[in-house]
Amino acid sequence: MRPDIRPRVFLDSNVIFSGLYSSSGAPASILNNYVEGKLRLVVSQQVLEEVVRTINRKLPSALTSLRKLLVSAPPEIVGDPSSEDIARWINILGTEDASVLAAAIMAQPDYLITGDKRFFDNPDIAKKSGLRVVTPAQFLKRWGKDTALS
Repeated sequence: MRPDIRPRVFLDSNVIFSGLYSSSGAPASILNNYVEGKLRLVVSQQVLEEVVRTINRKLPSALTSLRKLLVSAPPEIVGDPSSEDIARWINILGTEDASVLAAAIMAQPDYLITGDKRFFDNPDIAKKSGLRVVTPAQFLKRWGKDTALS
């Protein structure tokens, strides 16, 4: 049996929201590649809840698109991290972002994709977490290079 070579990516809620908000740009491209089966998507329950809250508040017309995405291509959903796992990162990121990072660490994806600048303000985050933390555009650029080598 051939190993699954599709990248397994953990998306922050801002990437999912942006991909639903606009049909162009890197976040939309990531969602489209996921729907086409080229990527494996993993999120936490908290990320999904945050996406739903944000869409309800800012873009209710996108709820149908989100529902279709989740039904037609359900992502892998990991449990939310423990308060102890979150506490390790709170001083660096704040509670909500610390929870996202802790969930991504538990999930062990190939990439954590986020548009949140706080993840990039401190280079120790990627080093200490052991994750490849990238923006949507950085992911597409790296993934393009990786697939060109295959």
